[in-house]
Amino acid sequence: MAKQWNEMTSDEKQEALFAKWISPDGAKYASPQAEADYKARATRIKDAVQMKKLPDRVPLFVLPSFYPMTYAGITPKDAMYDYEKSNMAFKKFIVDFKPDGHLGAAVPGPGKFFDILDYKLYSWPGHGVAPEHSYQANEGEYMKADEYDALIEDPSNYFNKTYLPRVFGALEPLQALPTLTGILEMYGVAFNFIPFGLPPVQAAYKALFEAGAEALKYAGAIGAFGGEIMSLGYPTIVAGFTKAPFDVIGDTLRGTRGIMVDMYRQPDKLLKAMEVMVPIMIKMGVGSAVSSGNPFIFIPLHKGADGFLSEEQYKKFYWPTLKKVFLGLIAEGVVPFPAAEGGYNSRLDIVKDLPKGKTCWLLDKIDDMAKAKKTLGQVACIAGNMPSALLNLGTPQQIKDYAKQLIDSCAKGGGYIMSNGSFFDEAKPENIQAMVDATKEYGVYK
Repeated sequence: MAKQWNEMTSDEKQEALFAKWISPDGAKYASPQAEADYKARATRIKDAVQMKKLPDRVPLFVLPSFYPMTYAGITPKDAMYDYEKSNMAFKKFIVDFKPDGHLGAAVPGPGKFFDILDYKLYSWPGHGVAPEHSYQANEGEYMKADEYDALIEDPSNYFNKTYLPRVFGALEPLQALPTLTGILEMYGVAFNFIPFGLPPVQAAYKALFEAGAEALKYAGAIGAFGGEIMSLGYPTIVAGFTKAPFDVIGDTLRGTRGIMVDMYRQPDKLLKAMEVMVPIMIKMGVGSAVSSGNPFIFIPLHKGADGFLSEEQYKKFYWPTLKKVFLGLIAEGVVPFPAAEGGYNSRLDIVKDLPKGKTCWLLDKIDDMAKAKKTLGQVACIAGNMPSALLNLGTPQQIKDYAKQLIDSCAKGGGYIMSNGSFFDEAKPENIQAMVDATKEYGVYK
């Protein structure tokens, strides 16, 4: 009799998720060759991540931002408002360059959805940004300095009544809603519902219903793309995402300036708020992985880079709660896939304190990848460090030479995936092809 999920060890859970990912239930392939290609690619990635045995060759990721749009001759705005065009662009990109894994077609996001809710946190192509450019984060203190207690005491209530009405203009009236946990007995219960009868609140809910319909349309398009590209032999390498607790606070709640000040003025409140975020971030990642049967959860690391925090600050404010998120995900069989954006040179000896073969790190600007292999690479699969700038400004020969250098430094013994280090909007197609060709030429294990 098969074990129930809660009876499995973390290793067994990871194997179960990988098994579902490599052989998805009900999968339909365009041909027997496409099925063989899919399973070979997924197995190659699994072997690199788990560090138990060598794959047949170094796996290859090519991870773009809006580049597929340029490559297909459309604009980022086109992709955000026409899901069929977006899917066409990502399909062309993947089929032409044939990476072992891809991120799906969710990068552009649904422009109409953002319009409906009047999203304040970003500007995007056609809405504050030129149609041919990528989106732009709008820094701000969307959580005030004196609101830590409200966040700590009831995160869901804080998000519903305070944070979301600030970042979505259409939801501003929801600040008037009652605290639902106060609706306990018959006496006086009706008074709590008065705000729902107010025209501004009803308009906010109407916007939510309209946005929900658009979100369903968008999800259908993304799901259709995932099924089609899988049928052609290409696995998706992320089920969803979660975040470092420090970045939850610093990216979109307090903002960069706010969290930097808080480290000095109210460090205890900041630390406590991050601890509150840990189980929320774990559940967010585990839920996506288990429901989709895909073990990989993407974790963009925005504010942990060299120069942003001192080593002492990193050890105090950033790493402890991030490590707890990692360990919580790993315990449920999930493979954390953190993107160490920017330089992480001073962090390598710190973040290697993890169980072996359980994480895959996308490295961006590492000065010495041989050192990365000897430190973090002893316990984790490492990917990346092909400079996105070089893909745009270099020559095919420079790309080929750089790829060979990465393989020589990192591929021995397995546990390395060739990839660009940061997502890119601009590149020369011949340079991307050079990275692909060099990986398949030099990355074969004999």
